[in-house]
This record gives sequence, structure tokens and C-alpha cells, in this order.
Amino acid sequence: MKRHLAVDTLGFPFDTHCTKANVSDDVGLIEMLTKNIDYFKSKPPSIFPKLPYYAYHGDHPEHLTAELKKIYPQILTKIKFELSEKPSKKHKEAQGQSGFVPVKARWVIERSNSWMERCKILIKNSLENLR
Repeated sequence: MKRHLAVDTLGFPFDTHCTKANVSDDVGLIEMLTKNIDYFKSKPPSIFPKLPYYAYHGDHPEHLTAELKKIYPQILTKIKFELSEKPSKKHKEAQGQSGFVPVKARWVIERSNSWMERCKILIKNSLENLR
């Protein structure tokens, strides 16, 4: 199983979707947004600014926007797709950093994933203790 999450700026999930493990992130995102398209239709653009979706470098924002336009053309007034910054070696060296450097926009979703994994482990361990 693969989890697809949409989180707010603090990392709290506001939408989740599970798919088979072989489903790409692009397809999973399209399924997740399609499943909840009524939420986006019900909200006027003035309620919230465009929600950024920070895509991994393996995602394809052009494909995502084309597919979502087929489902609900006005969704692009409410969501914008951006590739998350990936620091280059030169940038890291200029900052005095090396190795893994968290990307500002992506650490929120990664933290949310780790919270969910931690809770899954806690539940699994507590169920084993009940036996």
C-alpha cells in the first residue's frame, strides 16, 4: 500500500488516499484530488490563496495540470504546482553544509509521514502486548 497525503503548512493532514504500491505519485495525487473535487468546487478562490503543491523532481506538474483541467478546469485557480527546491552542491558548500540537507518546503510532508509511521508502530506494538 502507498499513502498519498495532502497536509497544511504545519503538517497536519487534510486529505489522505491509499493506493496499490505500484501506482505512481502522479496518479495517486490525481485520484486523491478527484475523490475530493467537491471540496475544491465549493470554495471560492477568495477564501484561500492558491494552495502550493510541492512536487518531487520525479513528479510531472505539466501532466498533473493537464489531467486536473479535464476533471475541473477551475482547480488551477485554487492549486498551484511547484517543484520543490533541491539544493545543489555549490549552494550547500556556500552555506557550509554537506550531505543530506532538508528542503524547506518538503520537510513538512516528510515529518507528517514519520508521525503516521510512528503511530502505526505504536498501535502495532500495543496490539501485540494485548495478546
